[in-house]
Amino acid sequence: MSLLHIEDLHLSLRSFEGEAHVLAGVEIELQPGEIWGLAGETGCGKSVTGLSVSRLVNTPPARYLGGRILFEGRDLLTLDERAMRELRGSRIGMIFQDPSTNLNPSLRVGEQIADVALEAGRKAPEILDVDAKAGRGERRRAARALAAKMLERVGIRDAAQRARDYPHQFSGGMRQRVLIAMALVARPRLLIADEPTTALDVTLQAQILALLRELVAETGTAVLLITHNLGVVAQICSHVAVMYAGRVVESGRMDEVLRTPQHPYTRALLAALPHPGLERGRLSNLPGRVPDLVRPPPGCRFAPRCERAQADCDQGPPPRVACSPSHQAACRHLEGRS
Repeated sequence: MSLLHIEDLHLSLRSFEGEAHVLAGVEIELQPGEIWGLAGETGCGKSVTGLSVSRLVNTPPARYLGGRILFEGRDLLTLDERAMRELRGSRIGMIFQDPSTNLNPSLRVGEQIADVALEAGRKAPEILDVDAKAGRGERRRAARALAAKMLERVGIRDAAQRARDYPHQFSGGMRQRVLIAMALVARPRLLIADEPTTALDVTLQAQILALLRELVAETGTAVLLITHNLGVVAQICSHVAVMYAGRVVESGRMDEVLRTPQHPYTRALLAALPHPGLERGRLSNLPGRVPDLVRPPPGCRFAPRCERAQADCDQGPPPRVACSPSHQAACRHLEGRS
């Protein structure tokens, strides 16, 4: 049984312009120890997919039209809020994209991390490395020590001292590191990371990605990494799913998808990457933009931008085609298969 299976997920979102079909049949399946990259342009539904797993999408204005989100065999869409609170933080961790809105400005950062550690340690005492019968004071001291250790692991100097500071005393990049420490302290079974290294410099980005790899190796945690950066995908991910306008258009093992891309959208994204020796002004670009999801194109949503589009591309969503046992693409006119 897979750890997480997002199965034919459909979600719409009401707006002033009408109802947008934001997710239109998303399919992703993660096994323990896998790191999946979820890539695509802004507006393709990546963050909404991640938030749906944690059930952090407000309903209304959003509503789920169909599908399931199976985590450890349970459909998260059928659980009440109390059951979801038991899973968030302990079993399902999340690194949010904007640290400025996801840290409590009135609490010291060490206390915020320690609170997560205490809640996780209530169910798994080994996280705090104390006896299950330890008193509240001993548990709190262990949680604070663990918070300082996690801050040190994510690259914050003088971690024990900085744990006593408030979020406004940290830079944006350092606040992002605090969020990462908070997500990792509970050793979740599933970690959803939404652009976790965007605000970090290249050196620190490499350090954080190495930390994520260590977590996977130590605990078997599965990671869903939401990113625009295909370089990050190539560096850390075991698998990748490429999203376009609310649908996964290509997915599979990272090496297969990036080395032998089959879908025209994946090929266009890779062609737009700079590389050594490229002449100035010769960088490829993908014309057009992600469609209006209130009034999406009929059939294949990528067809208006696709150089391989034909008349039958408007006849319903394209079927998923197995390019190999571990590689799928959703297109009627894949390279060499038309």
